[in-house]
Amino acid sequence: MPEKYTVIKKDKSPESGTGKVRALSSTMYTDAIEAKARGEMVCWSASNFPAEILQTFQISTVYPESQAAAIGARHAAQELCEQSEAAGYSNDICAYARINLAFAKTGECEAQPMPLPDFLACCNNICDCMFKWYENLAVELNVPLVILDIPFNPDYDVSEAQLKYMRAQFYDCIAQIEKITGKKWDQARFEEIMKNVKAASQAWVKACEYSNNMPALFNGSDIVSNMGGMVTGRCYPAAAEAYNTLCQEYQKMLDNGETTFKGEEKYRVMMEGISVWPYLRYIADALAADGINTTSYVYGNYTHRIYDSLDEMLITYASVWNSVCIERAVDNRLAIAKPNHIDGILVHTNRSCKMWSGIQAEVTRRVAEACDVPLAVYDGDQADPRNFSEAQFETRLQGLVEIMDANKKAKEGQKDE
Repeated sequence: MPEKYTVIKKDKSPESGTGKVRALSSTMYTDAIEAKARGEMVCWSASNFPAEILQTFQISTVYPESQAAAIGARHAAQELCEQSEAAGYSNDICAYARINLAFAKTGECEAQPMPLPDFLACCNNICDCMFKWYENLAVELNVPLVILDIPFNPDYDVSEAQLKYMRAQFYDCIAQIEKITGKKWDQARFEEIMKNVKAASQAWVKACEYSNNMPALFNGSDIVSNMGGMVTGRCYPAAAEAYNTLCQEYQKMLDNGETTFKGEEKYRVMMEGISVWPYLRYIADALAADGINTTSYVYGNYTHRIYDSLDEMLITYASVWNSVCIERAVDNRLAIAKPNHIDGILVHTNRSCKMWSGIQAEVTRRVAEACDVPLAVYDGDQADPRNFSEAQFETRLQGLVEIMDANKKAKEGQKDE
């Protein structure tokens, strides 16, 4: 392969892989609005609640976290955060929660419309803030709340006791939703949906692995922009189709020596942490200016769900990357960092996400040590623009570039000798 690929524009047409993935993400809102208008039930769900359950019941489902991310990216988050704070919610809690709790008061937000729910579905494999957030929603909106408790796992593997605990709750959730909706569980449909999720996940993992090529075929931020379909649409056959189309396009780019990354790829960096949605363009431009491509993106890679049975499905939901022991968290990251030949790690310590940020210091230290690369840490927030400093980001990034550059020159010197 050539050392420098031909730069091409990313295909965003409706028939492209990116176009199909974006359709998966965007149509969930319009579909839910239309379902609500027809008098059908709508559910607000935590992103890591098993969507397979809700889709077996054919319930129109939307995700407050995804809506909050979209609102943040469209620079409309601060007003909603301030509304929640004026209502008594602390600035110190998750910005996604503050945005959504404010939205729930009126059900109106021009940046990303979404219908109000008839019931809620929540689990805590991301963090325990989710429970309190959804409990408050249930009280304020006066709607039922279905909870699936997935405890933090201090061991490397999910134990039989934990699996038994989750299995019992899985069937209890089904019973609750049957009572709320008046619909009956369809086991055959559930099994078909599990196949859809596996097919979509396999295609998504394959698509992400194309970034291992040197230079990478695409700007690493494409991983984040294309992960939305896995969050919101993984249960549908269209998800596998979209990600398989994406893989076909990446293979064609590889064969033709093409990339969507503008400029020379001087450094390959693993990005750790949730994206800073209000500053996506600023961060992307700052990285590109220094020839940095985020070829490995922890936030995007963790969204796949590959399994063949109910028990395996529950194990995947109990193994979300930020709710496992440090040893497994490190191994998860090394599995994507080492094949990617990274030159450094850039860590977003997220004021909103205490669970994820809490383990970052030790996890990223171990990953950096195992890969023999430097790391830099910057403070920020996934959606609240008040908690990010451009000056701090630039200073931390400059330090990382200087170390990566020195390392690269040292290696080139060793080769010359």
